[in-house]
Amino acid sequence: MDRPPGPSVRLRLTLSYAGFLMVAGFLMLVAGWLFMTRVRHVGLAFDPEYRLAVARSFAPLAAVTMAFLLVFGLVGGWFLAGRMLAPLDRITHATRMAANGSLSHRIRLPGRKDEFREFADVFDTMLARLEAHVAEQRRFAANASHELRTPLAVSKSLLDVARTDPPRDPRELVERLHAVNTRAIDLTEALLLLSRAEQRSFTPERVDLSLMAEEATETLLPLAERHGVTLDTGGDIAPAPGSPALLLQLTTNLVQNAIVHNLPEGGWVRVRTGVRPRTVLLTVENTGERLAPELVATLTEPFRRGTARVHSERGGVGLGLAIVRTIVQAHDGTLTLAPRPEGGLRVTVELPAPPVRTARSPAP
Repeated sequence: MDRPPGPSVRLRLTLSYAGFLMVAGFLMLVAGWLFMTRVRHVGLAFDPEYRLAVARSFAPLAAVTMAFLLVFGLVGGWFLAGRMLAPLDRITHATRMAANGSLSHRIRLPGRKDEFREFADVFDTMLARLEAHVAEQRRFAANASHELRTPLAVSKSLLDVARTDPPRDPRELVERLHAVNTRAIDLTEALLLLSRAEQRSFTPERVDLSLMAEEATETLLPLAERHGVTLDTGGDIAPAPGSPALLLQLTTNLVQNAIVHNLPEGGWVRVRTGVRPRTVLLTVENTGERLAPELVATLTEPFRRGTARVHSERGGVGLGLAIVRTIVQAHDGTLTLAPRPEGGLRVTVELPAPPVRTARSPAP
């Protein structure tokens, strides 16, 4: 925004300090004059000649005093304003660097806590979060580009092989191209869903997480049967404000992840919902391999699949838990992942409970 130049804050503060000092000095001189001429015990109120002589000598002294106060107020005000605004210069410098793309710079304002230092600390915290978010987005963009390029490269390779080997059975080529194309579509839809959740482009509605859990388990029951996994759903009615579509996607991703990453035989998935005083809970727990806490801490990163970045049907597109984390953040909730001592994973989603509606008293 283009604005015409104006006086600096330091100059305005200096003039304010000097003006205040001049007014205070003038009032002090007036008070002194009234004291000498109006108070009886001073002895001047009843001697007109002596009062006139004092007035003649008082006027030059008052003028010199006011001139001294003016100079002292300007010099002292300029110095004090500079000292007071010094932290603001550091904050402005950091802001300019951030605007130019340098998010690693921090103000780190020294001294005890005051308004400037509190603002500087909040600004440093904002820069740290923004730097982490930008770094995460860059990693995500690089990973997404790599993941989207992979099915295209595979398709090109299959077509090149078919072109150089015309007698080959085209049905195998069609099946493989269909699988690669399906994977690319699934990945694109997952990216779009992730973007939608990040933008919070939804109108909150009252959603029962227990119903979402039942619907997700019913939908994924055939998948669980193919993997030999038993599904167990239960819990309390758990209403939460949010998007029904996104919360259903969240629950589906958690249950599907628990089914796919499970034991080869005899595994189970337990889904529970609960209510706390101010929050509601959705817990998905499954058997499986023992997971290190360091690995669990990275599972919500995009394109992380268990213990490795592999391309397989078991690995999915690598965005399941990343989408879950984004949906939870969009609903102002918390996501907790913890490894089970016996093996497997326990995922807990905690969302704010809807506000309690107070009954209105009947009209008289």
